[in-house]
Amino acid sequence: MINLLELYVKLGGLVLVGFILGRKLPVTVPTRLGQFLFWVGVPISIVSFLRQSSLSGQIWIAPAIAYLAILLGAFLAWLAIKGQAYFRNTVPQPQTQASLILAAMLGNTGYLGFPITLAMVGKEYFSWALFYDLLGSFPGTYTLGVLIAARFGSGAQNHWQIAKSILINPALWGFGFGLLFRQVTIPAIAEFWLEKFAWSGVGLSLLLIGMRLALLKSWRSLPQVGMSLGIKMLLVPLILGSILPLFGLTEPIVKIIVLQIAMPPAFGTLVIAEAFNLDRDLAVTALAAGTIVLLATLPVWLWLF
Repeated sequence: MINLLELYVKLGGLVLVGFILGRKLPVTVPTRLGQFLFWVGVPISIVSFLRQSSLSGQIWIAPAIAYLAILLGAFLAWLAIKGQAYFRNTVPQPQTQASLILAAMLGNTGYLGFPITLAMVGKEYFSWALFYDLLGSFPGTYTLGVLIAARFGSGAQNHWQIAKSILINPALWGFGFGLLFRQVTIPAIAEFWLEKFAWSGVGLSLLLIGMRLALLKSWRSLPQVGMSLGIKMLLVPLILGSILPLFGLTEPIVKIIVLQIAMPPAFGTLVIAEAFNLDRDLAVTALAAGTIVLLATLPVWLWLF
């Protein structure tokens, strides 16, 4: 529980500072900070933490579980929408249905998942969080997520732009380079500053989350969002977390994967909603509410697993 308290103080404090700065600074600041982290901060952090992580033979399970979590979240959200239509005789608009499904299946396993897993489990097993996000959650967001958005929304002209964003994503390139760079010996002083830069990137990522939350102003879709958050942050991690020990995974690895599964909806849901003309208000509300709900659900997963 002491670790959890430290987590809330350090991580929550940085998000709060970012929230305050987001209200005071020009809107261009979080945009520029996001660009810096996207192109420089996150890739270098990945390279640094990969040098200190253990790559076990079972690590392929992480992205496999990520895909399973995405599919299960989408299926449960689809069932909930169909159930609502049957029992209440109300059917949301197609754009709203898509946003509800995306919020239930796609998690913020990068900007939020990375610092939380680092703080609670440490650097030794951090590669599991990386594999979960970069080989599972990220491609799942921009493949299945885009397919669902294209089915319910509009904006087919954005397909190439999204495909291009996947191919040039610096985090994936940093991941590949980090795997190759693991065996390269560098001077101790360079290793020291590389690690310092990596942790600075984690801190700036949390500041950025706070800044973006400060710019989210819509809460009118909160009643609808509750269904997606219940699936994404409660049902899916409970179901999948209960079967993870069957794979012979150790406790720290199970904890990392469960934490990644239980992350709130990803910022990618808003990116896709804007690209395909889905329900933007619902996507925005899911991001803000999910981040707040995480404060209550995080101790549950740490206690259960």
